[in-house]
Amino acid sequence: MSTDEGKRPDHDGGGKDNGSGKPRIIEIEVNGKPVEMPKAEATGRAIKEAAVAQGVNIQVGFMLQQELPNGSSKVVGDEDIVQLRKHLRFTAIAPDDNS
Repeated sequence: MSTDEGKRPDHDGGGKDNGSGKPRIIEIEVNGKPVEMPKAEATGRAIKEAAVAQGVNIQVGFMLQQELPNGSSKVVGDEDIVQLRKHLRFTAIAPDDNS
Protein backbone atom coordinates (compact mmCIF):
# COMPACT_ATOMS: atom_id res chain seq x y z
CA MET A 1 0.00 0.00 0.00
CA SER A 2 1.43 3.34 -1.06
CA THR A 3 1.68 6.34 1.25
CA ASP A 4 -0.02 8.36 -1.48
CA GLU A 5 -3.17 6.25 -1.32
CA GLY A 6 -6.19 8.41 -0.67
CA LYS A 7 -4.55 11.51 -2.07
CA ARG A 8 -5.82 12.95 -5.31
CA PRO A 9 -2.83 13.91 -7.46
CA ASP A 10 -5.23 14.58 -10.32
CA HIS A 11 -6.42 17.72 -8.49
CA ASP A 12 -3.32 19.86 -8.81
CA GLY A 13 -4.95 22.34 -11.16
CA GLY A 14 -2.74 21.77 -14.18
CA GLY A 15 -5.51 20.49 -16.39
CA LYS A 16 -3.13 18.39 -18.45
CA ASP A 17 -2.84 14.66 -18.80
CA ASN A 18 -1.04 13.28 -15.75
CA GLY A 19 0.39 10.34 -17.66
CA SER A 20 -2.45 8.01 -16.68
CA GLY A 21 -4.56 9.06 -19.65
CA LYS A 22 -6.93 10.85 -17.28
CA PRO A 23 -6.95 14.65 -17.36
CA ARG A 24 -6.30 16.50 -14.14
CA ILE A 25 -9.25 18.23 -12.56
CA ILE A 26 -9.06 21.97 -11.97
CA GLU A 27 -11.04 23.18 -8.99
CA ILE A 28 -12.45 26.69 -9.28
CA GLU A 29 -15.03 28.48 -7.15
CA VAL A 30 -18.46 29.72 -8.22
CA ASN A 31 -20.48 31.69 -5.66
CA GLY A 32 -18.27 30.36 -2.89
CA LYS A 33 -18.74 26.71 -3.87
CA PRO A 34 -16.06 24.44 -5.34
CA VAL A 35 -16.59 23.40 -8.96
CA GLU A 36 -14.42 20.80 -10.67
CA MET A 37 -13.56 21.47 -14.30
CA PRO A 38 -12.09 18.74 -16.53
CA LYS A 39 -10.10 21.00 -18.87
CA ALA A 40 -7.64 23.89 -18.66
CA GLU A 41 -10.00 26.19 -20.51
CA ALA A 42 -13.74 26.64 -20.68
CA THR A 43 -16.35 29.04 -21.94
CA GLY A 44 -18.38 31.10 -19.52
CA ARG A 45 -21.39 28.94 -20.36
CA ALA A 46 -19.44 25.72 -19.65
CA ILE A 47 -18.41 27.10 -16.25
CA LYS A 48 -22.04 27.86 -15.38
CA GLU A 49 -23.23 24.48 -16.69
CA ALA A 50 -20.62 22.67 -14.59
CA ALA A 51 -21.58 24.70 -11.53
CA VAL A 52 -25.28 23.88 -11.98
CA ALA A 53 -24.48 20.18 -12.50
CA GLN A 54 -22.43 20.19 -9.28
CA GLY A 55 -25.17 21.71 -7.16
CA VAL A 56 -24.32 25.42 -7.13
CA ASN A 57 -27.59 27.34 -6.76
CA ILE A 58 -27.41 29.29 -10.02
CA GLN A 59 -28.94 29.09 -13.47
CA VAL A 60 -27.18 28.96 -16.84
CA GLY A 61 -28.85 32.28 -17.75
CA PHE A 62 -27.11 34.10 -14.90
CA MET A 63 -24.36 36.65 -15.59
CA LEU A 64 -20.88 35.31 -14.78
CA GLN A 65 -18.10 37.50 -13.42
CA GLN A 66 -14.50 36.54 -12.72
CA GLU A 67 -13.25 37.97 -9.44
CA LEU A 68 -9.83 39.54 -9.99
CA PRO A 69 -6.97 39.66 -7.45
CA ASN A 70 -7.20 43.47 -7.18
CA GLY A 71 -10.76 43.25 -5.84
CA SER A 72 -12.47 44.15 -9.10
CA SER A 73 -14.27 41.78 -11.44
CA LYS A 74 -14.82 41.30 -15.15
CA VAL A 75 -17.85 39.94 -16.94
CA VAL A 76 -17.35 36.59 -18.68
CA GLY A 77 -19.72 36.10 -21.60
CA ASP A 78 -21.16 32.71 -22.51
CA GLU A 79 -18.79 32.38 -25.47
CA ASP A 80 -15.73 33.90 -23.77
CA ILE A 81 -12.86 31.46 -23.22
CA VAL A 82 -11.30 31.42 -19.75
CA GLN A 83 -7.90 29.86 -19.04
CA LEU A 84 -8.60 27.94 -15.85
CA ARG A 85 -6.24 27.43 -12.93
CA LYS A 86 -6.62 26.58 -9.29
CA HIS A 87 -8.26 29.13 -7.05
CA LEU A 88 -10.02 31.16 -9.77
CA ARG A 89 -13.18 32.65 -8.32
CA PHE A 90 -16.39 33.50 -10.14
CA THR A 91 -19.69 35.03 -9.14
CA ALA A 92 -22.90 34.23 -11.01
CA ILE A 93 -25.88 36.52 -10.48
CA ALA A 94 -29.37 36.73 -11.92
CA PRO A 95 -29.50 39.24 -14.79
CA ASP A 96 -32.15 41.31 -12.95
CA ASP A 97 -30.20 41.41 -9.66
CA ASN A 98 -29.31 45.05 -8.98
CA SER A 99 -27.09 44.39 -5.95
